[in-house]
Amino acid sequence: MFDSVFRIFACCAAAMGKGEMITRISRQDKEFHFQNWFRSRLEDTGLNFEVGGRNSYPDFRMVSSTEGYEIKGLAYPGREANYDCNSQVPTGFHNGRIIYYVFGRYPSDPDGDQYPVLDLVICHGDFLNANHDYVHKNRSVRGFGSYGDIAIRDRKMYVAPTPFGLTDGTAHQRTLILPQDFATPKGFFRAGEMTRVEADELVIGYRFDLLTNELTAEMVPNPGAGRQHHFRAWRMQGDPQTAVAMRQRVAPAQSEEQSDDNGRD
Repeated sequence: MFDSVFRIFACCAAAMGKGEMITRISRQDKEFHFQNWFRSRLEDTGLNFEVGGRNSYPDFRMVSSTEGYEIKGLAYPGREANYDCNSQVPTGFHNGRIIYYVFGRYPSDPDGDQYPVLDLVICHGDFLNANHDYVHKNRSVRGFGSYGDIAIRDRKMYVAPTPFGLTDGTAHQRTLILPQDFATPKGFFRAGEMTRVEADELVIGYRFDLLTNELTAEMVPNPGAGRQHHFRAWRMQGDPQTAVAMRQRVAPAQSEEQSDDNGRD
């Protein structure tokens, strides 16, 4: 069950090494150019997969294994420490599938419609968030406005860290990050060991005051506080030996007002 993610990563790394370019269909293509590049890599593997709809999750679903791949393209230089999730909080398991996230950076101001993938991280979703129980739903309330016939829609936006923001040693490299129980496959070497520790508290709700525009969170103790989740970074033989490690401190996520659209949902 673990073979396909290594096979897909190896195919992506080989394509980068051969200079396989991203092709932008049009100047208005702000979302799918990197996703199309990854789709071509899936086709190169010969593995069967299904493509999700425009607003479905994840973007690609494997047929012969219970795996899904969610694609996140990031312009560089630009916003890289975190990205906006407009419809689904990151997770390593969703609807019966193991979820992997594919982060690729590309030039923010290319001089044409073809340009390279500058660096790549494929990571297990648990590296971003190990909670599998949360179910995303949008809700609305009615009765707002002077006539009481306006609805307020609660459309949640999540701002999650990227591997480039969480780690040192992944910039300008090709890196695969998986839980530590994955065995070493042929052609790969370990580039680092990382541990993520669960927080002391969890957000279970929030309240927005329409009069003061203040947003307050409702917190409870985390039953898993202090629990450690161990991961390993992998690279292809022949790639640089640059070590991968967790950053000591991660900058706070941007608020929705500060966020931009470099990180596609």
